[in-house]
Amino acid sequence: MAKRTKSKPQERGSVLFDVLYEDESRASNRRVPMEILGGLDGDEPAREIIEEQDRVIAEKSGRPKREIRSLTRSPPRAPTAVSDD
Repeated sequence: MAKRTKSKPQERGSVLFDVLYEDESRASNRRVPMEILGGLDGDEPAREIIEEQDRVIAEKSGRPKREIRSLTRSPPRAPTAVSDD
């Protein structure tokens, strides 16, 4: 019988970003797919995804699109214990 080699686990899910806009407003926990991050461009592809999300939001709301000043990864949430009460 042929031996099956294990494949490496794929990174799935999403990464959360905090966005600071030019008008000093902030948006927290903007979700970006994990598979587009981590190449030579680092987190720069996240800016393109979030700008596209902002364009769609602005179009639907009728408000002007805000310009992004900076992006930072949101800090990971600490796991919380579940009580047995």
